[in-house]
Amino acid sequence: MRTLTPEILDFLAPDDPRAVRSRRDLVLINAMMRQSAIMAKALARTPAPKLLVDLGGGDGRFMLKVARRLAKRRPKDWPKDGSGVTVMIADQRAIVSADTKAQFAQLGWRCESLTGDIFETLPRVNPDIVTANLFLHHFDEAALKQLLTLVAARAKSFVACEPRRGGLALLGARLVFVLGANDVSRHDAVASVRAGFAASELSALWPQEQIKHRTWKLREKAVFPFTHLFEAHAL
Repeated sequence: MRTLTPEILDFLAPDDPRAVRSRRDLVLINAMMRQSAIMAKALARTPAPKLLVDLGGGDGRFMLKVARRLAKRRPKDWPKDGSGVTVMIADQRAIVSADTKAQFAQLGWRCESLTGDIFETLPRVNPDIVTANLFLHHFDEAALKQLLTLVAARAKSFVACEPRRGGLALLGARLVFVLGANDVSRHDAVASVRAGFAASELSALWPQEQIKHRTWKLREKAVFPFTHLFEAHAL
């Protein structure tokens, strides 16, 4: 059963030294979880988007890694130089650096920020693909259902990489101190696993009724070692 506990990083100012350190920890934790590789593999199965919105994308560095992996994979339906793809990093605060945006531009991607409460900002755009990395577990079931219904009304595909709730993932979360993680990351890693997902919990929250006359193909599974992958694609 999911247990939601507030995560410390959500309440720290962006320039708080503990927050800065924790975001650095998250880069390493994402790498250990293979999140960017899992996300890139899932996105490679979709047609190239004109607009991709990354929910809770923070400083944009995670999606930059995904973009680099896609550039190497060169999916057949994606432009080789990334041209024509805009990624919007949706977050409460605009913390994507000019350097990160420049690195997206080197791949041919245009990077923008979508700043504010996601329930207010997402209805303003019409993305082809929406992604989420370690974001959905912050919400309770009622809010999740609302968010997924909003995504289904706006996008053609949705891919989420979340914490896998289970013993192995919890053990991994408790061992992040080995990576040199600070107190914020140590607390939040355990909290995120306990709030994570298993079985077909996200599929059960996806809207059952047709929206815009769309039917959906859902895919939900565990991906070794610590990830819970959810995909929804309009047919």
